[in-house]
Amino acid sequence: MEERIEAMARARIVDPEEGPRSKRGAILVAAVERFGEDGYENTKWSEVADRVGIGQTALYHYFESKAHCLLTIMRLELQRSHDQFVEATKDETEPVEELRAAVRTAFAVTEQEIRQMRILQANMSLLATPRKSKREETERVAARQLVQMVERDWTNLLMRGMSKGAYPVRDAHTLGLAVLGMIVSVWRWYRPSGAIPLSEISEMIEGCVVRMVAE
Repeated sequence: MEERIEAMARARIVDPEEGPRSKRGAILVAAVERFGEDGYENTKWSEVADRVGIGQTALYHYFESKAHCLLTIMRLELQRSHDQFVEATKDETEPVEELRAAVRTAFAVTEQEIRQMRILQANMSLLATPRKSKREETERVAARQLVQMVERDWTNLLMRGMSKGAYPVRDAHTLGLAVLGMIVSVWRWYRPSGAIPLSEISEMIEGCVVRMVAE
């Protein structure tokens, strides 16, 4: 059990709400592991508590439901993706290199982050319907806003390239959605134990995106 807790502590989930003695981060890591292994619907809330080493009632101090925890994971993953995009592209001035940097950073991820993205993509439909719970609805709305922000990131990147004459002028928003769709679709089928390394997939997608945008 101690080894499991230490492993979860090493896994990285950045959550500004977590205090120094909080179990919130450990719960999120455990939930990502369980949802990633068996799927959200097939994971019992009590199994998350068991993996953290706390009683099930203690979970409700941090999350009022399994859905609240899932929506929090989705919101945090979207924030991470946005922040990584901004960091990777902020110093790039040449449009094609900026585009390449944006694609590469999408695949520069840990196994934990791969699980988070798989969970996000598998449960995107959850963001479409308002929640009755106030805390769940707060997370859902925040996640939807971040989806829009990620889409704007890509739209603005493409518009910058078009304004500089690097790319043919097209509907940047639609093109951005197509590029983003190509990237996120990987997380529906990719597994770290698969035959093709993520580095090769990243290189292939990068080439496809550049051709799609620039030609």
